[in-house]
Amino acid sequence: MKTGKVKFFNEAKGYGFIVDDQTQKEVFVHISELSNATRLMQNDAVRYDVKMGKKGLNAVNVVKL
Repeated sequence: MKTGKVKFFNEAKGYGFIVDDQTQKEVFVHISELSNATRLMQNDAVRYDVKMGKKGLNAVNVVKL
């Protein structure tokens, strides 16, 4: 699994971005991929897997650390 920090998350719209700790690249995250009804806030540390989506990498199985 990868680790990163939440750059932005809009709970009302249900999406945001995570900055990967190793690559410093942004990864899209959708609210449906949050484990155990996790609430994400800016700068939260997270662990996640990635999969290729239609527009690039998506974070899946996101867990707040």
